[in-house]
Amino acid sequence: MQELNQKIALVTGASRGIGKGIAIALAKSGAFVYITGRTKTEGEGITRLSGSISRTEAEILSIGGKCKAIRCDHTNDLEVHKVFQQIFAEQDQLDILVNSVWGGYEHFNDGTEFWLEKGFWTSPLSRWDKMFSAGVRAAYVASSHAARKMIEQQSGIIFNLSYWASQRNDMGVAYGVAKAATDKMTAAMAHELRPHNIPVICLYPGLVRTEAVLNAQDHFDLSNAESPEFVGRVISELVNDPNIMNKTGRVLIAAAQAIEYGVKDIDGRQARPLTREEA
Repeated sequence: MQELNQKIALVTGASRGIGKGIAIALAKSGAFVYITGRTKTEGEGITRLSGSISRTEAEILSIGGKCKAIRCDHTNDLEVHKVFQQIFAEQDQLDILVNSVWGGYEHFNDGTEFWLEKGFWTSPLSRWDKMFSAGVRAAYVASSHAARKMIEQQSGIIFNLSYWASQRNDMGVAYGVAKAATDKMTAAMAHELRPHNIPVICLYPGLVRTEAVLNAQDHFDLSNAESPEFVGRVISELVNDPNIMNKTGRVLIAAAQAIEYGVKDIDGRQARPLTREEA
């Protein structure tokens, strides 16, 4: 699949997890993918999880894809600015922004695993700050840089990753509020970018077989889990949808979009879309 030839993409938070999977999927579709993350080389990250932007870059290059890794802490506005400066200097173009960077689950450093916490009063206050600074705000800042270039070139698309926690009350206060903020931010961004014909989409993945989930798989039912690349396959289809403006500002379930576009996971399976009650 090379349907994204000539497209320039930026995937934030691609050291591991969904971000890494999306970057690999977009590269397989032919895009030149820039990736960011705080972990430049294996083992230097603040979590005990494997993965780094150098490793993601190497994996993409090994399959013939085009990728460049840029070390960036998305809570540092100057570092973010330099990322976009570099992309625009090298490409003078940005077609796809995927805001995948996320903070707050460094639970090995700042408290118990989130699934063992019994209430917001038992979790570290830093979790709220990280979910907003390295999550919601990080997406806002990156989108503001991307939007300027996309308006100038009169094309482009922005994706924000969110989850059903935004619509439930039993998945953690900080997590739920941060995801609800992401949903609302997407809708408001889409409203302001609509006159420029630039869509902004909010995507809900299902349960994804990330490094963190696999490390804690005893706590999860993985029978309907998605690969990290699955959402990236869906994004590739959305980018090429000529009627994508009909979906701007909306929350889309990645698995439901996969069925609509005829996209299957890397193992050939068709993930079943989760409902709010099942998530």
